Amino acid sequence: MKFVLKIFAAPFVLVLTLAVGMLSFLFSLASWAFGVLSSLCVVCGLFNLFRGNGPQGLYWLVVTFIISPFGLPAVADWLIGKLDGLNYSLKCFITD
Repeated sequence: MKFVLKIFAAPFVLVLTLAVGMLSFLFSLASWAFGVLSSLCVVCGLFNLFRGNGPQGLYWLVVTFIISPFGLPAVADWLIGKLDGLNYSLKCFITD
């Protein structure tokens, strides 16, 4: 029975290996783009704050925090790490 489960898990290991590699590459590109975009948003936010438009400036600063490395990219990195952990667990199950 365990042999059948190992054969059933093998395609999932292949798919997860390819998916983690592709997602890691896309994450590196997206983190670079989000870094540039967050720099532009913080400039817009500070410009609006100093110009006297407080709510609009705070809006831009919140958007900056969401796309900064502490917001959405951190969630994406966590998810990629969890997928990689699942892949590693399946590999250990197959080789056991």
